Amino acid sequence: MNLLQAVRKLLGRDQLPEGFTGHLDVDEQVLATARLGGGGYVVATSLGLWLPTPDGVRRLSWHLVSKASWENGAIVLVEAQERDVVGGAVLIADLPPQRLRLAEPGRVPEMVHARVTGSIRSRHHRDLPGGGAWFVQRKVPGRDGIVLQVRADPGTDDAAVRQVAGGVARTLGLG
Repeated sequence: MNLLQAVRKLLGRDQLPEGFTGHLDVDEQVLATARLGGGGYVVATSLGLWLPTPDGVRRLSWHLVSKASWENGAIVLVEAQERDVVGGAVLIADLPPQRLRLAEPGRVPEMVHARVTGSIRSRHHRDLPGGGAWFVQRKVPGRDGIVLQVRADPGTDDAAVRQVAGGVARTLGLG
């Protein structure tokens, strides 16, 4: 182990796994890595979670992780997909859960929990015609300020969601 590796270990910083094909931003720091059961790695950084894809890897920003849980040796992620922007509010929809079995979880589960919950500044559910919607203010890694995400419950009137989301964004000075 060289001096840089020793210092990183003392500071609790992990290294990129051998063969990692992603390109980190200049100020992006590796926080934890975990080997996947089927091969490959998950890498948690200051800006997001690097996930394997058929073509290599991709970074999922922390503010786009709607939900993450650790159960039976696997991390289960629900990714938010940005659908539209209304007056400064970002309308999102959740993709199906993705289950990643971690052969050697290391600190990845605790880091994912800390980063996802740490990105949330406030959240509030509002009843709307046909259902309701979650209004979540989140910090975006590497950017100043917040983003207002609006996730409608199934069956909620889309026009009502758009109207209220735009009004809330204007009130917050985002639009």
